[in-house]
Amino acid sequence: MPYYRSVGEVPRKRHTQFRQPDGSLYAEELMGQEGFSSDSSLLYHRYLPTAIVAADEYTPPAWSRTPNLPLKPRHLRTHKLDGAGADPILGRQHLLANDDVRISYVVADRPSPLYRNAVGDECLYVESGAARIESAFGVLGVTAGDYVVIPTSVVYRIVPVAPDPLRLLAIEASGHIGPPKRYLSVRGQFLEHSPYCERDVRGPEAPLLVEETDVEVYVQHRRGWTRHVYANHPFDVVGWDGHLYPWAFSIHDFEPITGRVHQPPPVHQTFQGPNFVICSFVPRKVDYHPLAIPVPYNHHNVDSDEMLFYTGGNYEARRGSGIEQGSISLHPAGFTHGPQPGAPERAIGAESFDELAVMVDTFRPLDLCAPALSCEDTGYAWTWAGRTRTSG
Repeated sequence: MPYYRSVGEVPRKRHTQFRQPDGSLYAEELMGQEGFSSDSSLLYHRYLPTAIVAADEYTPPAWSRTPNLPLKPRHLRTHKLDGAGADPILGRQHLLANDDVRISYVVADRPSPLYRNAVGDECLYVESGAARIESAFGVLGVTAGDYVVIPTSVVYRIVPVAPDPLRLLAIEASGHIGPPKRYLSVRGQFLEHSPYCERDVRGPEAPLLVEETDVEVYVQHRRGWTRHVYANHPFDVVGWDGHLYPWAFSIHDFEPITGRVHQPPPVHQTFQGPNFVICSFVPRKVDYHPLAIPVPYNHHNVDSDEMLFYTGGNYEARRGSGIEQGSISLHPAGFTHGPQPGAPERAIGAESFDELAVMVDTFRPLDLCAPALSCEDTGYAWTWAGRTRTSG
């Protein structure tokens, strides 16, 4: 994370004796990225964080990937995936994936188990509902419009807050997710041109202490899944400090960058990950040149696939194509994409857009997973031509 925080009790000097009321030492744990060469935090546990009493291989729900063949734009209606309810981690329905990132959707009405993703960081977007994100670092309360970044290997769980189900878009990386480097100084401070800053970022405010024994934690790692049983609950941290922790940021705090003519998607960039970026399209004033066309021009990103999750308002460039709340559009490399017919003319003279959307651009092709195919609007690819097609 861009800035240092200290929560709870920590000793004045790191790597020194720090004793519990009974005189025993707290167990110090360094959680750090890239060996000892990048961001880290020091956590102080009541019990040994290394103490497990069982380890069993776990088989998660099966899933598979299939290439986007024939190559064409796709429209997925995620709200057609609604079921009887699930937990927000093991119940995720995988939609799109490549070797760098996996994108899933879940409608959750129950707490998840304790979970550790040891493959990479996660960025969760809350479409609707509310939840508590509980971890060894403390509690984050999140609600509609929040992004939540969970660093690799943090043990956490998600507890939906009634009465409404929790709708989450989950973006799981093979590495680390953070603010774009161009927004940060060499010392990690947000710069003046950044569309958000430290004041917009929330982290846990106090320790979350749970006394429990023989606690299961599901671990997704680079060779599969394992279910560990810890001798004591991992949420036994009395204090921590550092730059690495779960954090939340609301899309509603993203300050849009606008211009006299249409601005390209990089102005909407919010995060970067390994071979992908995440962008936020928010309500904003639009292009003010007297001859401006506010919607995007036809464009062909020859190096990337573009996924857009529509999460509020009206997306002007897609009006008339069946796009709705919870829709996902996929526009792949190898295919020129652009606004729907009539959208450029309709947009002329508009002063503002009220759209809300999350975009993921990847630099390797995105494959389709079974839930994506099950909720696909198969007529979307032909909407530009105004014709219908029954095959392909």
